Amino acid sequence: MSTYHAPLTDIRFALHDVLQVEPLFASLGFDDANRETVDAVIDECARLCETVLAPLNRSGDEQGVRFDKATGAVTTPEGFKAAYDQFVEGGWTGMSAPTEFGGMNMPHAIGICLEEMIDAANLAWSNFPLLSHGAVNALRHHGEDWQKEVFLKPLIAGTWTGTMCLTEPQCGTDLGLLKTRAEPADDGSYAITGTKIFITAGEHDLTDNIVHLVLARLPDAPAGSKGISLFIVPKIQVARDGSVGGRNAVRCGAVEHKMGIHGSATCVMNFDGAQGYLIGQPHKGLMAMFTMMNTARLGVGVQGLGLATRAYENALRYARERLQSRALSGAKLPSKPADPILVQPDVRRMLLTCKALTEGGRLLAYHAGSLVDSAELAADDAARKQADDLLGFLTPIVKGCLTEWGNECTYHALQCFGGHGYIAEHGIEQLARDARITTLYEGTTGIQALDLMGRKTLQLQGAGLRVFLGMIESFCAEHANNAALAEFIEPLRAKAGEWQALTRSIAERATADPEEIGAAAYDYLFFSGYVALAYWWARSVAVADASSRPETFKAGKRETARFYFSRLLPRTLTHAAAIASGPAPLLSIADDALDS
Repeated sequence: MSTYHAPLTDIRFALHDVLQVEPLFASLGFDDANRETVDAVIDECARLCETVLAPLNRSGDEQGVRFDKATGAVTTPEGFKAAYDQFVEGGWTGMSAPTEFGGMNMPHAIGICLEEMIDAANLAWSNFPLLSHGAVNALRHHGEDWQKEVFLKPLIAGTWTGTMCLTEPQCGTDLGLLKTRAEPADDGSYAITGTKIFITAGEHDLTDNIVHLVLARLPDAPAGSKGISLFIVPKIQVARDGSVGGRNAVRCGAVEHKMGIHGSATCVMNFDGAQGYLIGQPHKGLMAMFTMMNTARLGVGVQGLGLATRAYENALRYARERLQSRALSGAKLPSKPADPILVQPDVRRMLLTCKALTEGGRLLAYHAGSLVDSAELAADDAARKQADDLLGFLTPIVKGCLTEWGNECTYHALQCFGGHGYIAEHGIEQLARDARITTLYEGTTGIQALDLMGRKTLQLQGAGLRVFLGMIESFCAEHANNAALAEFIEPLRAKAGEWQALTRSIAERATADPEEIGAAAYDYLFFSGYVALAYWWARSVAVADASSRPETFKAGKRETARFYFSRLLPRTLTHAAAIASGPAPLLSIADDALDS
């Protein structure tokens, strides 16, 4: 069975040593988020994850959720509700929420850290509270005062959960095709009618009420995405004064049978004139929904990180225990019948790949989390705009790269286990199955790539990219005379220059042929991700060298960075070559020729 032990040493290194969050939090007004408090919160969450959530991971996968066709009710796996009740009792649902609505007002960066541990412990379970955070953000920024008062408190308390209802049978990414209708009622509410699919936690038995945030069209809505509005549609009717009424006309019509996350309820939701309330302005629903979606995209990226971390932990343990053949240079354990597979170069390649991607990815994700706080609370307009530009640029990288790397790392773990990884006993095949969904929901990898290339880079004229390149430039200048870092500084500076030149080249070619954007997007996403991790690895070595941490820790960071720069960063060469080839290799073949 796969186990989970939170990597607290590296989590603390990322937060306190590299990102130096304590002075950042103080500057943003988080007076209670000192190091002692942050460490205590992390320790307690790790205990919950290791002792309560992780033991339910395999049983939840085996049992799955149960759906009653007659009533539309969904029952979660055994132990899920008790774990959720304990989660709510501990105040975890409101950790990053404002105190005025019952939250603890901890920084979002700490919330990201806690999400990583929860996701690693039990991804299927983590999906039930996941979208409540996004619903809270959407209501905070776009809801009316009475909506905040009525809906935020139970969502933050965890007594209600939230969902995000976008996708319909005929439309996924292209929300302009959605057909769900919203008819005005005499009392100022709306009757919502339509069917939504792939709704995470759309129905369950963990809470009495579920708050659905639903995209729909008003009768006078213009065609396409400009005619979409957002509505609050609770499972149990809620009046403007907060009083709870009877069952609303919304019901789960089916539960999807999935490749993984069997313990998570992925629902078809039928709205049959259900009472709802408009959020924000008519026909401006996408703006409000993207507030929720961007939070969710960061959260799903962290899911990839959590699964990769757990896969690496278990593969490393197995590689140390499994005796198989001998090292090519001679027996390392002559007294044993064979050496552990850890001595094999290819096993070390896979393990080091996992270590490099998870520890570098952790910094990438936590930094993005800190930008959520800075974008809202930094001291002046310029600082808030800079944080927001960089956050927007990094969000598709976090979501796209960390989930794809999560798949890569669970694959490597499966390889380390060999045939034992393919059977359920060791739990690795579950991690591999669960990881697949992270690249799909909240926008596929291709959608993240188009968002990064088309909107966040070209449309916004590289605002976020310039901020990140400035970070690299400042770091390289600071350590220009540091001989101990020379092996990282020069390659990093060169890659930053290539990143800038590559972006400019795509922009220039796209003016003549817009297909260049779609053809380059996927490879540009990963080129960006690998250069971003190169920065964080170089910075990790610099920080570790200057710290008082044990020499073994410092050596581990340096040697992993060397592996990353020599074995993983060169992947950018392939991505750059693919971009240079242009759209012709993708589009020149006729559609009917694909059959032959």
